[in-house]
Amino acid sequence: MPDPLFDSKTARFDLPLLFAGQAQKELFVNEAASRIDALLHPAIEAELAAPPSSPVDGQAWLVGAAASGDWTGRTGQLAARQAGMWFYIAPRDGMRVFNRAAGQFLLFDGSWTTPTTPAAPSGGTVIDAEARAAIAALLAALSQAGIFAAP
Repeated sequence: MPDPLFDSKTARFDLPLLFAGQAQKELFVNEAASRIDALLHPAIEAELAAPPSSPVDGQAWLVGAAASGDWTGRTGQLAARQAGMWFYIAPRDGMRVFNRAAGQFLLFDGSWTTPTTPAAPSGGTVIDAEARAAIAALLAALSQAGIFAAP
């Protein structure tokens, strides 16, 4: 019987909650552990519209537009692989995920966003080589930190 103070799942990430006298508690605990594992310092392999052909447990992807196969109807969600099965995580505002393919962080604020790398300075009538070198170093540092896509 559900506890009257709680729903059956947490409000933010749908972690299952246990109730006194509940049968097969290990299923709920294992689901919660799998979701926490995927959400703790989350990283995705890439953004895809269809599941990869040979996923490995512990890997995750961002489901792209026009999702197909097992991912149909899951656009924008994280698809994580665990125990040979997919489970899905709906993003929440403020969620950051590292995209391994791009070497860049994505931020969710109603939709997934990434900053665009600004163009290096060029042209002009007066060229300050020192300032351009400093700007190039800043852009490289921001790319290394995952703010901008890796060059």
